Amino acid sequence: MGLKIRLARAGAKKRPYYHIVIADSRSPRDGRFIERVGSYNPMLPAEHADRLHLVDDRITHWLSVGALATDRVAKFIGLRGLAPMPVHVANPIQALPKKKAQERAKAAG
Repeated sequence: MGLKIRLARAGAKKRPYYHIVIADSRSPRDGRFIERVGSYNPMLPAEHADRLHLVDDRITHWLSVGALATDRVAKFIGLRGLAPMPVHVANPIQALPKKKAQERAKAAG
């Protein structure tokens, strides 16, 4: 069973609120979960104390058991210092214009 530490959406339309949960990787985003270990409210300003709430000891327990955090949650955990900060991998090849657009740019300039 692959465990994930991920966000589960709650809140009303256009008013998102997320629970940080431990879930089986096969269960749906807002579906069944094992344990709730925090919350994230993106509607609050970044410096607000209630924007991010994590239960540190439970998160470290689940990481030691082998749970993997999603990208966004890994960033939260890294900012809190519970795990190393994830490395941001840029993909410059996909960001380049496609072949025909590059040929047009060469012809024009």
